[in-house]
Amino acid sequence: MKKLINKPEDFVRESLEGMAAAHADLIKVNYDPTFVYRATAPIPGKVAIISGGGSGHEPMHVGFVGKGMLDAACPGEVFTSPTPDQMLEAAKQVDGGAGILYIVKNYSGDIMNFEMATELARAEGNRVLNILIDDDVAVKDSLYTQGRRGVGTTILAEKICGAAAEQGYDLTQIADLCRRVNLHGRSMGIALTSCTVPAKGTPTFELSDREIELGIGIHGEPGRQRTEMKSVDEITEILTRSIIEDAAYSRTVREWDEDKGEWLDVELINPPLQKGDRLLAFVNSMGGTPFSELYIVYRKLAEICEQQGLQIVRNLIGPYITSLEMQGCSITLLRLDDEMIRLWDAPVKTPSWHWGA
Repeated sequence: MKKLINKPEDFVRESLEGMAAAHADLIKVNYDPTFVYRATAPIPGKVAIISGGGSGHEPMHVGFVGKGMLDAACPGEVFTSPTPDQMLEAAKQVDGGAGILYIVKNYSGDIMNFEMATELARAEGNRVLNILIDDDVAVKDSLYTQGRRGVGTTILAEKICGAAAEQGYDLTQIADLCRRVNLHGRSMGIALTSCTVPAKGTPTFELSDREIELGIGIHGEPGRQRTEMKSVDEITEILTRSIIEDAAYSRTVREWDEDKGEWLDVELINPPLQKGDRLLAFVNSMGGTPFSELYIVYRKLAEICEQQGLQIVRNLIGPYITSLEMQGCSITLLRLDDEMIRLWDAPVKTPSWHWGA
């Protein structure tokens, strides 16, 4: 294993120390427990947006803390959920009195710990809502989830909801918006190679030089199929058509009912993409894939969408949700409406994402 690290056990902390030194005007880092928060937090009267998850996926989530996105992010150890005390203390730090929205990826550890943190925060008098992201079309259930995994749509929700919070939306409005973004987003990824977790020192899984994993999870979870290497056009076709042809389906998510004061199972219906829809097309590097290859993927993606009568009106291309040094990519398509477009275009200024600010 060759990595630019000192000791594996210091990997996360030292990375955060470097980020804090590089972006002291934007963020601060608390180390006990660990969370990253906006240097200007708390902002009175503003809904606070918090997300988190295992480290190793940078810039998600810690790189997206700042104006127009997250108020705080809770990083766990590599590929490991953060703990409830991280989430609770982050909430206390950034609560401006208008409530807190947790954006949670559909992984069992994340769900359990965010729900626990939510209950602890409410017990201390904070108003907190959780919205689950479960956009991966590759598998219905995986090793770490009940239902679809939360992947690319997560950061799109963070951007859109972060802009809404900046513009004064209240907590209920932002929760409804986040739920809508999740409903209209779909993703699927592929791995060409594995990655190596520093503490383990060996690849997470094995792929031969002639194999690829279709539908991979961001932690290296198995996908739909392990198959022989294909051309980039063939791979893009498989990913894109899997997303476009994804039929409407219903699923049940747990959400907090403020009126009843309890967790309830809510059934949601996911509408399929239709001709004439406006899309945000997100081509993501898993960490080891260069921009030149991502643009070849986008070239074919745009061609397929045009053939299907789908209009790409916004795009995002680059390494935004990584799996350490894994070679591969993911595609996310998000159906947009006028409100989402306006919020997507709104200013953002974070260590890893900025425009118009």
